[in-house]
Parts: sequence; C-alpha cells; structure tokens
Amino acid sequence: MSDISYLKRLFRTYYKEKRSEIPTVSLFYHREFGYIPWDKKIMMKRHMSFKSQDSITKHLGNEGPRHVYSSGALYTQPEIQDMDGKGYQGCDFIVDIDVDHFYTPCKEDHDFWYCKECGKSGLGMVHKCPKCGKSKIKTSAWICEKCLDTAKREIIKLIYDFLVSDFGISISQMRIAFSGHRGYHLKIENEQIRNLHSNERREIADYISGENISLEILGLQEKSGTIYSFSGDTYGWAKKIIRKTYEILKKPNSEIQELLSEKEKFDFNKNYIKSFLNSKQDFIDKIADNKYFILPSIEGFGMTNWRKFFTGIVHEVGVEIDTPVTIDIHRLIRYPGSLHGKTGFKVQEIFPDELDDFNPLDEVNEKLDPIVFESKVQTTQKLEVLEAQVPATKIKGKTYGPYTKGEIIEVPHHIAIFLLCKEVVKTI
Repeated sequence: MSDISYLKRLFRTYYKEKRSEIPTVSLFYHREFGYIPWDKKIMMKRHMSFKSQDSITKHLGNEGPRHVYSSGALYTQPEIQDMDGKGYQGCDFIVDIDVDHFYTPCKEDHDFWYCKECGKSGLGMVHKCPKCGKSKIKTSAWICEKCLDTAKREIIKLIYDFLVSDFGISISQMRIAFSGHRGYHLKIENEQIRNLHSNERREIADYISGENISLEILGLQEKSGTIYSFSGDTYGWAKKIIRKTYEILKKPNSEIQELLSEKEKFDFNKNYIKSFLNSKQDFIDKIADNKYFILPSIEGFGMTNWRKFFTGIVHEVGVEIDTPVTIDIHRLIRYPGSLHGKTGFKVQEIFPDELDDFNPLDEVNEKLDPIVFESKVQTTQKLEVLEAQVPATKIKGKTYGPYTKGEIIEVPHHIAIFLLCKEVVKTI
C-alpha cells in the first residue's frame, strides 16, 4: 500500500468514527462545499451542496479527502457551477491569520528554502533568492509552539483590539478555529456585515492590518523645524499608536534595543537606538503628561526617522491578516472538525475564552486536542527521511529530530502521520 493510500484510509476511518462529533456550520443548506482529494492531478472538487449533516459526513467517510472546505458565502443554489447562477445572498466576514504569510523569528530555525534557479538554499523566509534575485523558490514550511503562539496572539489582538473595541462586534457572532496547520480562522456571522461588498471589506482589512495608514493625516507633521505628533485625546489608530509607543518605552532598554533593531519592522542602527534610549524618559514624560504634541529632540531623528519609527509601531499594532481571503466573497474556508492534509491535525473550533490556554501541539483538554491520531497504545512506525533537512518537531512535550536525508527513524504513530502528511518521509 502506498503512503497516499495509507493516509487516505486513515482519513476515511476518522470521518466514519467521528461522524457524530463533526459540527454543523450555520445555514448549512445555503453553503457551497468543496474538497481536495489525495490525487494530486485534481486540484479541487467544489460547487457541492448537501441536504443534511449526515449526508456530508457519509460522503467524507467514503472519500477521505485531504482537505475539506465550506463557503463563507450563502447561496440559494450553492451547487450551481456558474458563480452568477448560484444566487448569492451575502457572505460572512472571514479573517485568516497564517504564519505562512508573515515573518516570525522562529522561521530562521525551521523554515527551509531552495532556489530552483541557482541552487542556493537557506533558513528563514525569503521572497526571492538573495544570490541570483530570482523568485523560483521552493519552501518547506514547518510549525513550532513559537509561531503558533504568534498566530494566536494575532487572533486575540484582532478580537479585542479591533473587532470588539472599534467595530462593536459581539463575541457571540464570532466563530474561531485553529486551521490544523499554521494559523487560525475567524468568521463573523452578522446580517449587516454579510451585505458588504469586496471593496468595503478591503477597507476594514486595511484598517485592521494598518495598511495604507497615513501618519500625516493622524497628526505627524513638521513645522519650522519642530516635529509634532498625534494628539493624546484622539481615538482609533492615533490612540493605538500612542498606547503601543508608551508600552514599548516602559520596557527594559535591552528589549527596546532588540525591537528597534528588528529588520522586519524598525531596522535602526546602533547609534540611532542609543540616541533613542538616551531620550526615553523625556518621551515617557511627554506621553504621561499628555504633552504628546511635540516629539522629544533626539539626536539624528528628523522626520524620516520618526516616520520610520511610527511605521514600525503601526506594524506592531496592526494584525497580520491574509487580506485576499477577507475581500474574496466566494472564498472557501476549512470545514470545522475536518482534517488538514499537511499535518493530519483536526480543524478545531475554539471559543474566545479558550484561546489563552489553547496549545495545539500539546493541548491538555481532550475535547480541544487537534492531534487525533495519537494512539492509546504505544505503537511506533519505521520511516525513511526523504528531505535533505527535516527540522526538530516538539509535539506532546517530546522533541523529534532534526533528521537528514536517508536516515531511518522510528517514531510514534501520530508523529509518523504528521511527517507523512508533510511528505518528508516514506514508510519502510
């Protein structure tokens, strides 16, 4: 039996055994469904509808697909292939937070890339080869507690710093799920928001992420050599920037230095950072006294560096979302309770008050645990490593790897499924 057939059989068994535990999405009859099979020749089968929850779980048990999706949109006839003929009735507001789409420091430890053009390889996140400048990059994305915790902090920030506080969205209208891989999905089920068009959704996405924020409109300006900042009495983004700046200034100097030197956000050199730290207390006093109209005089800080600093603050405040997902009213998202074909983990629904303690790689609450293939009996499988480098993986409190190509390993069942889904090993 091939590894693909083996995984398909396991997925089919899961869907048959867990039929009663797979949740039903709201307005089920108006949703479009789709799935990606294990056969790589078929990209996706979509434009499907089901008459009952029982019918979809039976279908999943028969097919055992690699990935399963349902639409955020509502249709009168979701099974029609022509999008114009489906009878569009509106779409839930969907936000996808996935560390595939933004930088995290831990990627320097576990994300590999390889240039197909010149053969150069390395660790981290690159969009083009640093040697030849080409964009023909093959990547091997991994997961760890650090990057998943980063994604979790982003979804918490989205909920409480934006959706609830700025938009007045009720927690009861939010549906949150761990994606089963490197992030989280949030869906807002609200009749008024369902009627928003793509351009209106883009405006909300830009606000949430801080994209296209004008610092000048918010108040940053220079007059006669004096640089003025944002009013301390304001609301929205200006207030968020002030609050985050004050929060950073109250940190120890070592943490501020590390933050301001980050290439992805601030990228200040040592001299600028030293000047900044020398004026830190003056800056704190101005904010605390609501005298935040004139920025402190810092050696080397003209308008260019202040704009650079506050742009970095905007990146700190904004939420790292995948904007194309939010603005696409015909987007399919992962079905809750389904399996993710790149890990074998379950797409796990979570209530907002469960997020803080949720740890998908070592979850103590059995009802929330997305690792469904952990065997009750201590069974292991022998595998041969196919990739040149496979990063260390810490799951359920134990670390496996790193491994190198050709290495023969023996790991527990759930780790074997994870590595097989990642396509970095084969059974022997």
